[in-house]
Amino acid sequence: MGFLVWVCLLQVLLLGSSPATSQQPSTSPARALDAMLQEHAYQALARRPRTGIVYNGTVPGDLAGVAVSALRLRSGSLRRKGFAGYFQFGLPTGVTAQPHVERVVLVYHDLGNWSEHYYPLPPGYTYLSPVLGLLAYDAVNLSAVGLPELSIVASASPILVSFSNVRAAPSGGPAPRCVWFDLDGAPQFRDPEASSNVCAAYRGGHFSIAVNSSEVAPPPAPSAAIAPLIPDTGGRATGNSQAWKIAVSVVGGAAALGLLASVLLCLVRYKRVKKLEVMERNSEVGETLRVAQVGRTQAPVALWTRTQPVIESEYAA
Repeated sequence: MGFLVWVCLLQVLLLGSSPATSQQPSTSPARALDAMLQEHAYQALARRPRTGIVYNGTVPGDLAGVAVSALRLRSGSLRRKGFAGYFQFGLPTGVTAQPHVERVVLVYHDLGNWSEHYYPLPPGYTYLSPVLGLLAYDAVNLSAVGLPELSIVASASPILVSFSNVRAAPSGGPAPRCVWFDLDGAPQFRDPEASSNVCAAYRGGHFSIAVNSSEVAPPPAPSAAIAPLIPDTGGRATGNSQAWKIAVSVVGGAAALGLLASVLLCLVRYKRVKKLEVMERNSEVGETLRVAQVGRTQAPVALWTRTQPVIESEYAA
């Protein structure tokens, strides 16, 4: 009986511990990137950084195209004065970091061509600008790594993000929209400010401008009165057959002309040969005249006369 009780208790413990182990959250690629960029940004602040000065960090070679920078500020100064020109971010007065710390480090991200990889958009949406990030960390230890993020909260006026590298939206489609990613990576779409390249937010995170390409209207169909520029297969076959007919006609005409010229040449030669044969035949049938010297010239002389001469005195007798 005691053995059965121990077996039941062991099964209960195993069943109770297995969901806990299976439900442990896994780190997303975006969160891992945030931790790595925080480490490289703090490395830029390692040598006696000055408050209010922007320091640019370096990233590994396999993240070429990604930019990271760090800015250390006093929390009280940030709340009273803000910070107008932190790259594309304009921080107004009234911005605080929660929970409260004495000094805060604002880490800037520009993900460049890695935006779609770490922050994929819903189907149909396309980025028009790189993803920009603004995260806050405690500045008490500038050599620390894996620090948790602080919440950036704007109370009076919103934080303005002015995008400078924005591609044109497809013509005939919807207007571009601002997209904001919180620390969980969930996108939220909002309409931009008066300028389509400026987004407003009351919290930190990652921002960009995107457009829903699936809503772009298809181009209008061509009118029936306009003939297609590219003929179909039947038209191409008809054109080829007509070309063959023309080629065969030309070749046949040239061959006929050559044959007719050959026939005419043969007829001319035949007539010439016949004429020569007639002349030779006539020369053989005729009499050969004797040639005699008459004075200084030679003249043909008949061998005899067919009609005997008659003396006139004989007619008179």
